[in-house]
Amino acid sequence: MVDRSDFLYPYSRYRGSVHPENLVFNANLQEFSQKVSLICGLQTNGKLTPEESYKQIDSLWKQLQRSKQQLHIGEDW
Repeated sequence: MVDRSDFLYPYSRYRGSVHPENLVFNANLQEFSQKVSLICGLQTNGKLTPEESYKQIDSLWKQLQRSKQQLHIGEDW
């Protein structure tokens, strides 16, 4: 039997260069994508206002940016 969370929160395999920080950022990026999708669905169905949706997505974006900075993604060593 397939776990419900696998259906609700699917994760794709990582296909880039395998470094711990890349794997963590990929997981964070997929989580960001899933949450944005849910927020968009709630806003489309009238459960969230456009302003509240924007605030939540903006907050998620800032978390993702902090994650990128903390993991030093895209920086040359």
